[in-house]
Amino acid sequence: MTETLADLSATDLLARYAARDLSPVEVMEAVIARVEAAEPSLRALYAFVPDEARAAARAAEARWRRGEALPLDGVPATIKENIATRGMPMPLGTAARRDAAPAAEDAPAAARLREAGAILFARTTMPDYGMLSSGLSSFHPLARNPWDRTKTPGGSSAGAGAAAAAGYGPLHLGTDIGGSIRLPAGWCGIVGFKPSNGRVPIDPPYYGRCAGPMTRTIADAALAMRELSRPDARDGTALLPAAIDWLALDGLNPKGLRLGLVLDAGVGLPLAPAVRAVVEEAGKRLAASGAVVEPVAPFLTRTMLDGLDTFWRQRAWSDIGALDPDRRAAVLPFIRAWAETARSFSGAAVFSGMSQMAAMRDAALAAIRPFDFLITPVAPVPAFPAELPCPTDDPQRPFEHIGFTVAFNMSEQPALSVPAGITPEGLPVGLQIVGHRFDDLGVLRLGRLFEGLRPPLPPYPAR
Repeated sequence: MTETLADLSATDLLARYAARDLSPVEVMEAVIARVEAAEPSLRALYAFVPDEARAAARAAEARWRRGEALPLDGVPATIKENIATRGMPMPLGTAARRDAAPAAEDAPAAARLREAGAILFARTTMPDYGMLSSGLSSFHPLARNPWDRTKTPGGSSAGAGAAAAAGYGPLHLGTDIGGSIRLPAGWCGIVGFKPSNGRVPIDPPYYGRCAGPMTRTIADAALAMRELSRPDARDGTALLPAAIDWLALDGLNPKGLRLGLVLDAGVGLPLAPAVRAVVEEAGKRLAASGAVVEPVAPFLTRTMLDGLDTFWRQRAWSDIGALDPDRRAAVLPFIRAWAETARSFSGAAVFSGMSQMAAMRDAALAAIRPFDFLITPVAPVPAFPAELPCPTDDPQRPFEHIGFTVAFNMSEQPALSVPAGITPEGLPVGLQIVGHRFDDLGVLRLGRLFEGLRPPLPPYPAR
């Protein structure tokens, strides 16, 4: 594959649509061609609807000609399959829900993109119940990483990460409860933004769960956030609407910014030397620009991570254990083995595990208190083999790679993965930027600043 209209950013597309030198119909055809060329090996998509996409592109073209264009009119977009999309089933990545009924209406985030004129041409694949950081699923074909098809794209927004890196158009929507946007973003070399909890309304809400954009640029993530952050009464946990100028990304002065550099999560896998080198270089470049970069001691503990694991196992078993035997047997064996251990958990153990979410919140908020932002690796290791459910391949130690991401779901802080470099083996490494609660725009602005400071990155895979 060579670079085509499918690789243009949403920002560029809208400018060229407005200038009348490009049509949504041309762009959608280029995206469809890219999908048809790459999808047989990447397997990023579910419910690909090219004919519906062509019709939507023609309608967008007509609105541009009439001067009635919507904010994202004619921009191709995908949506992770656990975000309800009108008329489409929601199997949640598992064969146990292989006959899920079509959704009656769009979830809030899908509704906002559709209202803005984005062309929702496909949904993206995910692992069973979204509980893996890989593309391994009992329902979907195995998703792979465009940079190296022997590697995982990450997860649980697996297909979204692969689709963005492969140039399936510019806008992709994922969800994140412990790193599920940021991990695939880091491993696929794209931008992934987990906003402050409640900034993007979701339905149904759940502890730590967010929806957010996955794109190739900070500008496109901000463009998506302008629409995704619009209110929706269905989310009782949503933040009050705020007057945020999402596109005011430039002009952040780094001089005097206090950045806390976290290189030890406190628990989990050790930081790989190749990842450490990229993140340390990012810190040096930010310091050279005038920021004050200081080390931060580890703040996540084994008790916190194991407690959350206990709670999540019980939550998963409450769904899986209620299935009839045939459907339970259809669940991915790794997920079933992980969840089944909750059979023996006491109420006290589950409550204690749940309380660790609050402990994580307090620790993360204390860690950032002296700083304007934290900077960290996204993951301790580069992308691992595609066939594995997680780097350890052990259902008793499934979350050893989320130490840098999970606490910020529980603390409800905005956190961004931005491409920072490449390992000697050619795999992307993401830098995580974390802000104070509600400073979503500040995180994006620092990400924009870093885009101009980082070393040159190789082009996205063109094969």
